Amino acid sequence: MAARAAIRDVGRVMDIPYAEVDKIAKMVPAELGVTLNRALEISPELMMAYNNDPNARKLLDLARGLEGMPRHASIHAAGVVIGKDSLSTLLPLQKTPEGHVVTQFTKETVEDIGLLKMDILGLRTLTVIDRAVEIINRTRGLALDINHIPLDDPAVYELLSSGNTVAVFQLESEGLRRLLTEMRPNRFEDLIAVIALYRPGPLGSGMVEDFINCKHKRRKIEYLHPMLEDILQETYGVILYQEQVMQVASKLADFTMGEAMNCGGLWGKRNPTC
Repeated sequence: MAARAAIRDVGRVMDIPYAEVDKIAKMVPAELGVTLNRALEISPELMMAYNNDPNARKLLDLARGLEGMPRHASIHAAGVVIGKDSLSTLLPLQKTPEGHVVTQFTKETVEDIGLLKMDILGLRTLTVIDRAVEIINRTRGLALDINHIPLDDPAVYELLSSGNTVAVFQLESEGLRRLLTEMRPNRFEDLIAVIALYRPGPLGSGMVEDFINCKHKRRKIEYLHPMLEDILQETYGVILYQEQVMQVASKLADFTMGEAMNCGGLWGKRNPTC
């Protein structure tokens, strides 16, 4: 429950007119991650309302007590928790109105206590593929096995490079189809890369352009250090995957892969180890 949401929820319970609550909520500065204590420090009008209006003071004090607490329970769309023993002996569980058994712990806590959380997507696409294979085999007299198809078929990459991928899972959005026409993938590794590149970070950082230009030899592939060539050769010198970051830390700093995996969190705390 963030600062403004806490104010609005408390105001609703206190039966304060919405206009008054909304006015106070809008006094909270639009600063990323701002807390009510921080808002009172940097917003003179909010501090004035707190000091001069008893209702506003009570509203903000109650909101500060609720701030940061979960507002409601939500369920991960594809998370499956796996444990060595019955989960009922390892963590609290509950049933949803639909009858599904879910954990009462957050996904972070589930991982902290040592349980494995896997994201397993339930895709209609798999059913479509299965039915398509059945129809092809039945109508054309073939014995097509979807588990044994070539991953280097030039005709497939030509089709993908044309951007004609509507209804192809993860490759059907307008932006991704445009990216496919620019990249012109010709190997399976390029398909992995194009999905990883189509994220806000890479799109806004210039990584996409670097990747495409290096792939098509419009720019020389450069490595920050010669030792990184084996790690980054597949992505044309661009650090694209978390596993590559871990490999870089392991190779250059002699970290174990476990230490390398934790390095991001340590760096966020300015830990000198990283």
